[in-house]
Amino acid sequence: MKILYLTTVIPSSRRTGGEIASQNFIDALEQNGHDVLVIGYQRIGDIQQSKKNEIVAGKRHIESHKSKLYPFLWMGNSFLKKYPYSAAKYYSYNYLQILKESLSHDTYDIAIIDHTQIYWVAVLLSEKVKKIIFITHNIEHEIYVSQYQNTQNHLAKYIYQREAHLIKVCEDNLAHMASQVWTLTSHDLEYFIGINQNTKVFDLSSSLNIGIEPLQHQTSSKKIDIAIIGSWTWNANMLGLKWFFQKVYPYLPENLSIHVAGKGAEWLSGEYENVHYCGFVPDVQEFMAQAKAIAIPSVAGGGIQIKTLDAIASGLPIVATPVALRGIFEYPSYIEVAEQPDRFAHILTYLVTSNDFEEDIRYKVLDERKQWLELRQQQFITKIASAIDSL
Repeated sequence: MKILYLTTVIPSSRRTGGEIASQNFIDALEQNGHDVLVIGYQRIGDIQQSKKNEIVAGKRHIESHKSKLYPFLWMGNSFLKKYPYSAAKYYSYNYLQILKESLSHDTYDIAIIDHTQIYWVAVLLSEKVKKIIFITHNIEHEIYVSQYQNTQNHLAKYIYQREAHLIKVCEDNLAHMASQVWTLTSHDLEYFIGINQNTKVFDLSSSLNIGIEPLQHQTSSKKIDIAIIGSWTWNANMLGLKWFFQKVYPYLPENLSIHVAGKGAEWLSGEYENVHYCGFVPDVQEFMAQAKAIAIPSVAGGGIQIKTLDAIASGLPIVATPVALRGIFEYPSYIEVAEQPDRFAHILTYLVTSNDFEEDIRYKVLDERKQWLELRQQQFITKIASAIDSL
């Protein structure tokens, strides 16, 4: 089938968890023999060449904190159009023109709307494409309700409350008009199936290559005691990082080294003697391989966390909050769940300082996780095929 895949950011560079998830869907569709055309924006400053099946709708700031004065423009536009801020941010005449041209030049069996934030494309699709799939990475309005509850600033409260209300209308309307809704967690499935009975849940796998090789340099001396990685430009992730340092860190021994990777946490630089902020790391697998244990301190957000799946792929001991493991069930061994800060710190300290994780156990754990992730990937591809066939 010919499939038109509409998204916010061209995801093939896999820079964020959302992009990795989107590219996983595209790859699975192509592996099932479908012809997929992707339309989306490219980050300003990104020099990666677009692929033959990608159309760049323009260069655009993606992370708001690096967008200079653009957030004021987007906010103004959101009030003028009565759009959610996160939708006004991606709206452009050029995107709509490219979509119109694509629809006039070719016929598509299916159109996929990837992310609520581009709900405004739906009006052009309804007359041209009979089958529409809505991929929702999160229940968006729940995230903004959470942020509303977690801020004391009155202006921020108003903005988050407005965003929650408007984005809920958008995601509910998309779910109602779509032929199918694709979700990433059972929690999201439960919500959207109340709107559209043809809602399905898909279990994503890690995008990392899993093998025995990473362990061969893990058996040598470790450079890092605790590794934390994430995209801290997203406020929901930042809440988790701040929770870790405000609540968990005081319970940790001062001699443990902590390395934090990912954009948006520059405030950590020089803040603690035993904490090193690495910024963006080009090789996630190499970064994690240097650690004795991985901490995933998520306290907010929705959908599935790609960084959790990547941490599982590392073969290392993990301490995670229940939120970090949302959408992941029957997970492999050496993954510990802790919600209370003192318990989180206690387990993390034990995993770093004990000698339980010897080389023979490392290999067994990696093999177990490799099989677990491969099964998820096989089931993911099979379920995509089944969903398309049932349209």
